[in-house]
Amino acid sequence: MWNVLGFERTVAMRFLREGRMQTVLIIVGVAAGVAVVAYISALITGLQTNTLEKTLGAQAHITVSAPDDTVASARLPTREEVTTLVQTQPRAQRPRSISNWQQLIPVLEAIPEVSSVSPSVLGAGLAIRGEASKSISLTGVELERYDKIVSLRSKVISGVARLDPGDGIIGSELANDLGIRVGDRLLISTGTSNNVLTDSLRVTAIVDLGVRELNRRSVIVPLRAAQNLINLPGGATNLDITLRDVWIAQTLATELSQRFPYKIESWQQANAQLVSALNAQSVSTSLIRVVVMVVVVLGIASVLVVSVVQKRKEIGILRAMGATQGQVLRVFLLQGAIVGAIGSALGVLLAVVLIWAFTQFVRGSDGLPLFVITLAPALALRIALIATVCGVLAAVAPARRAAALDPALAIRI
Repeated sequence: MWNVLGFERTVAMRFLREGRMQTVLIIVGVAAGVAVVAYISALITGLQTNTLEKTLGAQAHITVSAPDDTVASARLPTREEVTTLVQTQPRAQRPRSISNWQQLIPVLEAIPEVSSVSPSVLGAGLAIRGEASKSISLTGVELERYDKIVSLRSKVISGVARLDPGDGIIGSELANDLGIRVGDRLLISTGTSNNVLTDSLRVTAIVDLGVRELNRRSVIVPLRAAQNLINLPGGATNLDITLRDVWIAQTLATELSQRFPYKIESWQQANAQLVSALNAQSVSTSLIRVVVMVVVVLGIASVLVVSVVQKRKEIGILRAMGATQGQVLRVFLLQGAIVGAIGSALGVLLAVVLIWAFTQFVRGSDGLPLFVITLAPALALRIALIATVCGVLAAVAPARRAAALDPALAIRI
């Protein structure tokens, strides 16, 4: 195609060289627009990925639990009976085991979208060491399964993640509050004043779960120990599920709710405000892309319109020498494509420089980058292609105007 358009290419390049200053300015404008779009896209993608990793790093994508205890409404009186006012009091929720949870695990694992399933027992209690005590969230798990849900071993900051009988893993803030180090013992107390259950744990690891409140309250113990402390022998209050694609969690949770008589909640339901914020970010990014591309199109179109006015006499001479309307049309379309392509390439390079500068100079209080930000090659190529196409589209109106010029009139002016 490039060789076939030899005449158009020669004329287009000559027109661009003659209006060198205009050409440079519009290429710089296109490069700036592409750089802004690419940088903002990479920044928002990195921010969303980091937010999701921190949010989902300490929770499952889908959680299956026993349905809540409910109280049936009182029977309505018949017409012959005396009407009385009945107040229905909601029932206090207590830890309940999922029925047949052992048989349910292989059924869930057989679903193609499911990556892993882990049973757990959740409850509240007190962590006691000496005269100090703290309220805690007690979690009983099978370590090998649970590690596939939240990558617990990667969050260890001291010790080795191990959950043999009598072992326990605690959050970093709780360890500081109670003055605990790896190897120390900790007393866990659960139940009511009439039925107190206690167990002594040896701390094998201290973890940073990425959320301060979780670090302040989390105590992780073997599944059997939690069953005893919560008075739920052989039970599991939750089945935690991770998926290969986190964004299908809501759809799959809805399908599972229709198949099984359990309470099934996706991470989108548990983090509704976060999902709204992510959607708002995506919409804002799309609007920025559209506005910047419109500015790029208008910039290229305005320069080419001026070029048509300035080159009226040259266009008339070309037409008089035998150039067809189609050839003149292609000359200006080719100018738009060249400007768009060169500007896109420079814009992608500028975006890479901006990303490097962000990674090098924008850091958190710990001296590390706030989050990982990279410009994916596929994203860069897509933005460059869109900008090049916009350059061609911006040249359509000026090209049609140039092709429609009357040769005699153009030479006379």
